[in-house]
Amino acid sequence: MTKKLLLAAFEPELAQARQLPLHNWQVALTGIGGITASISTARLVSEMRPKKVLFVGSCGAYTDSIQIGDCIATSEVLINSISEIHHRAYRPQREIIRWQATWELPLPKHVVLATPAITSSIEDATLLSQLATVEHLELAGVFAACQQADVPVAAALVVANRVGPNAHLEWKANHATASQRLICVLNDLGVFG
Repeated sequence: MTKKLLLAAFEPELAQARQLPLHNWQVALTGIGGITASISTARLVSEMRPKKVLFVGSCGAYTDSIQIGDCIATSEVLINSISEIHHRAYRPQREIIRWQATWELPLPKHVVLATPAITSSIEDATLLSQLATVEHLELAGVFAACQQADVPVAAALVVANRVGPNAHLEWKANHATASQRLICVLNDLGVFG
């Protein structure tokens, strides 16, 4: 356990990270989606045995309290769904549905909601905003796999869109530039040092 592990769901969210002098860092991809990310992270952590894990990616904001391009650290990731909020579904009482970040990043901290799919309704986004500031698909899987393996984990995300009916168009327009901004900010803060 000597190196740290930098993860992203897919290559564009690593932006220019592979070109940086990442001493003592290994870089890998988890794949897209919560289940894929969980399985991939568990495999990568088992094979690479990192000292700690940093996940980077883009997210959607539920409210105007944060703006497109804002870089945030995850304080906690939780899983939930609209069906659960409306009491049309429930989880077994013993299921773990919250994971804390286990090492600190020098960014504003926010709660992240991992949803089963991308939310495209304003009404649903308003309801989900009662639970978290932003939405992300892979993060619960990454945090769960790391914590199961007793490997410290943190996540830095950048807002690429507002959650709602225009989310995909906004994300397509912003995610590459936003991801580059996130990697620059993390590098400038000395996170990769």
